[in-house]
Amino acid sequence: MDSILVLGGTGFLGRAVCEELVRQGGGAGGRLIVPTRQPLHGRQLLPLPSVEIAQADVHDDHTLARLVAGRDAVINLVGILHGSSADFERAHVALPRRIAQACMRAGVRRVVHVSALGAQAGGPSHYLRSKAAGEAALKGAELDLTVLRPSVMFGAEDHFLNLFARLSRRLPVLPLAGAHSRLQPVWVDDVARGMAACLVRPDTIGLTLECAGPRVTTLRELVEAVGRWSGHPRRVIPISDSLARLQIALLSLLPGEPLMTQDNLLSLGVPNIATGGLPTLYKLGIDPAPLEAVAPLILGNYLQARLVRWRAVARKG
Repeated sequence: MDSILVLGGTGFLGRAVCEELVRQGGGAGGRLIVPTRQPLHGRQLLPLPSVEIAQADVHDDHTLARLVAGRDAVINLVGILHGSSADFERAHVALPRRIAQACMRAGVRRVVHVSALGAQAGGPSHYLRSKAAGEAALKGAELDLTVLRPSVMFGAEDHFLNLFARLSRRLPVLPLAGAHSRLQPVWVDDVARGMAACLVRPDTIGLTLECAGPRVTTLRELVEAVGRWSGHPRRVIPISDSLARLQIALLSLLPGEPLMTQDNLLSLGVPNIATGGLPTLYKLGIDPAPLEAVAPLILGNYLQARLVRWRAVARKG
């Protein structure tokens, strides 16, 4: 593929996907066009050869049509965790619908789309319902579509493990909402390798793949482990949903992006684990790395984490 449009390429998963596509070179890694409204957000991608940062608003139909035209494939990684119902509708439903329309008009058939484990039309949260609606919008179009549903992703620059590591450094105890929620964390590099593999494997067209790590854990177990791995073991105290809602209301008064919202709490009510009824990363020949093999290095030393990352890629390549 000579030209690939990567929507959401400046985000956490997007950077890993671009790095993987560039590493593949002559495989799925052709010229990568990464649009963003804020070019500074793409500065980490600038050293990568064959990556072009384009200042553009992908929510504008004319701009999106121009970006899609002439591409061999479109990868959609756009997603948000916080926001109003209108925000989720715009990012997770309206944009996939626009992508489908733009691709059909331009004759671009190959689309790889990232959704989320637990996405369902009757889900308890705006996040899960909107993710399901975005999938439906793309599946209803005449496209060569592959959908990936990752569990919570971790990596050297994530806002998940690193958040709990920072809290462990600052707080003597950690009150935790959704402590008993079940997760199956997956390394972002494994998801990126899965997305790159899908581009060059026609047998993945029409599939929805679940991307999860090899082990199921509770949120409480994970937060306790993060404290140990970061050198700041802390006692984790589960709190009730009613107390959690009060805590979230107080946190919402603080400036900046919230640590957790009511919608996040509702999402935690759905197990974020593979169902067993859909193909997984193993179908792509990817043996997902265990959390405990990568996270201690990520939280202890960034340079070591990068070394482990490339060793793992070389081992599995």
